[in-house]
Amino acid sequence: MSHYQNNTVLHSTGNEHDGTDESIIDALTSINWDFPERVAHSDIEGIHPYPAKFIAEIPRALLESIPLPKGTSVLDPFCGSGTTLVECQRRGVPVTGIDLNPIACLISRVKTSPLPTDIKLHAEKLLEEVEARPQSSIPTIPNLDHWFEQEIQERIAGIAAAIQSTDSPLRDCLQLALSSIIVRVSNQESDTRYAAINKGIDPSTVPMLFLRAVTCIETALQGRTNLLSPADVIESDTLKVAPEQISRPVGLVITSPPYPNAYEYWLYHKYRMWWLGFDPLSVKEQEIGARAHFFKKNHHTSADFVRQMRQTFELLRGVVVTDGFACFVVGRSRIHGEVIDNAKIIEEAGIEFGFNRYFTAERMMSASRKSFNLSHANIKTETIIVLKKGAE
Repeated sequence: MSHYQNNTVLHSTGNEHDGTDESIIDALTSINWDFPERVAHSDIEGIHPYPAKFIAEIPRALLESIPLPKGTSVLDPFCGSGTTLVECQRRGVPVTGIDLNPIACLISRVKTSPLPTDIKLHAEKLLEEVEARPQSSIPTIPNLDHWFEQEIQERIAGIAAAIQSTDSPLRDCLQLALSSIIVRVSNQESDTRYAAINKGIDPSTVPMLFLRAVTCIETALQGRTNLLSPADVIESDTLKVAPEQISRPVGLVITSPPYPNAYEYWLYHKYRMWWLGFDPLSVKEQEIGARAHFFKKNHHTSADFVRQMRQTFELLRGVVVTDGFACFVVGRSRIHGEVIDNAKIIEEAGIEFGFNRYFTAERMMSASRKSFNLSHANIKTETIIVLKKGAE
């Protein structure tokens, strides 16, 4: 049973149709879900690397096509770097995002929060303090010497320690700036390739890169022209979130869940997590779909994804109002040679909890997006699936 009462009056999110099923389906059908004209991301999308990022055009198209019942909000239970949250704020729609990954939550909070006053000045003073104080102790992090040169470790440790003494939300922005340069100053080849190489990074450039990242965040947040509608970010395993933790009734869910054997967000962010004081091994253990789960004794199977999606819909049943929508974007998986239709798994889980199939479409993913087009999984397309919650 839903935790919230239904509202039948529609709230505009920019769509021009009359809100009937026929007009909504016509609007969804008219969209070219491949978005072939997408050429560049916005400044706010680029403030921090995030592999396999949800492209803004998808939540934007869904928000423009599906009206919200009045008094309801949007939920992204796997919000990642906050793409859905940003698109909702651009339309003045309240939104909640949930994610297990602390780096994802940090990005989402910064993208949807007011810009702290004089952030660049604070960053410059922080760097002056780092230079003047004794060397900070370097935290105990596995294989640190393999991935970071000694002098670079010292520079990062000094900045990270100084940031801890600042107040939030300034701390969030400064942590995000530091996080955004971690891979660049490490020996890791790139954000989408986990291999150690000698990049010849000059340790003295670390403060400069940090300050440049702060400026990038400042510019992006200053560039927002919309008012900031309420955006809550819950740092948690979605499968453990109770309906009572979602502060507003939900009329629309827009999400792209992690799916089996497709991508390991924890792996490509794990040194960022360690440097900022988070626990990447805990994230790895709970992360849905991480490849490590499928290559161990008693490894995960598609049945684990079925269970995880059922738990997700158990939450959605408790927060989505009657006649509300749940929109998922998901690719297929290949597990030990078997192709898994994840969209079908989501549809069947939704039906079990009162969400009926409403619309589906296939989209081609850009071959240039290496983080999506993984050779081991041969992922080339993904499915847009829209479900509608029936009366209870």
